[in-house]
Amino acid sequence: MSKQVLTVSCKLSVTPEVAQNIDATLQAFCDACNWINQTVDKKVMGKVSMQTMVYQDVRGRFELGANLAIRAIGRVCQSRKSAKGKKSEVKQFKPTSLDYDARTFSFNEHDSTVSLNLIQGRAKGIKLDIGDYQKQLLQGKKPTSAELVKRKDSSYFLQIQVKDEPPKLIRTSSVLGVDLGRKDIAHTSVGDSFSGEQINRIRDHYASLRASLQRKATQGTRSTRRRARQLLKRLAGKERRFQSWLNHQISYRLIQQAKQQSMAIALEDLSGIRERTNQQPRSKQERRRSNSWAFYQLRSFLVYKAVKFGVPLVFVNPAYTSQTCHQCLHIHPEKGKSYRNGKTYRCGHCGWIGDSDFNGANMISLLGATVNSPRGSNLSCQIQGY
Repeated sequence: MSKQVLTVSCKLSVTPEVAQNIDATLQAFCDACNWINQTVDKKVMGKVSMQTMVYQDVRGRFELGANLAIRAIGRVCQSRKSAKGKKSEVKQFKPTSLDYDARTFSFNEHDSTVSLNLIQGRAKGIKLDIGDYQKQLLQGKKPTSAELVKRKDSSYFLQIQVKDEPPKLIRTSSVLGVDLGRKDIAHTSVGDSFSGEQINRIRDHYASLRASLQRKATQGTRSTRRRARQLLKRLAGKERRFQSWLNHQISYRLIQQAKQQSMAIALEDLSGIRERTNQQPRSKQERRRSNSWAFYQLRSFLVYKAVKFGVPLVFVNPAYTSQTCHQCLHIHPEKGKSYRNGKTYRCGHCGWIGDSDFNGANMISLLGATVNSPRGSNLSCQIQGY
């Protein structure tokens, strides 16, 4: 089993002299990246090819050490590849971060300090301002890579990557089905749910503020427009942090529930969920609610937390999971019709009545059990009339 890579965010406690040295290094690294991006043909994305072209010039022009010069070249290559995937171009780099490896960075667990290669030489004994949680993650580890980050409040953080052996996966035939949606962010096959009502009120409040600020950003005086644009940026960051915090809470509780009950987790493969739901006749408000929620982020949080805690995770085909009755495995016989009506499911075959999200979660659980079982599918339905 491959090792799991965890990132430990550690705040640096630096003196004014070290802070000045860090700023100078970040600026030189940024200037090098911008110069490389402007000098080398946009089509060149290979690290070896680019290094052959500009390595010596980068070292001479920006006084970077050998490793930092190579890191700058690597940063440009990686950024160009990412931009190509998004069909865009790399425009400009900012002096906010740089990468380190085992030759330019070291961690001393004894006194919680690090040493970093900076433009004025090696800075040793930089104190980490961390708590017991970070110390536990770093205990006994010898990290070989990190990223130095300067935040907007001028504080410095070192994102230290540590490799660890993930725990063995739980061996179980029990599966916790999780249905992700808009009215209920998540509903499980054992009846637990994370209601979206309060969440929708908060998000609607953000949307109303955003609409008001967008109007002010295009009207009024120059200072009013500038202030409105600043507030829009702050509001966007606040909403992103809210979504991230909530997705962390939901994913952690789901993983812990599965671990405590020795269950695997089954999710729908939600690739293309926005395209599918947008085809449905819905109001502008419902369309915004669906398109603005970070479903992929919630799924990614579940994936890495499942690995971290040894919980098996499987994905199933979402086709008909919301239309099939989990009791008798029947769907409505007429094309285009369904036994589901909003939050209520009334099966016309066996008569089961209940929450439609609960029914969907149980269907996901049944499908997940067939994937998780080495003996194959045990799903079957009774054909009416036999």
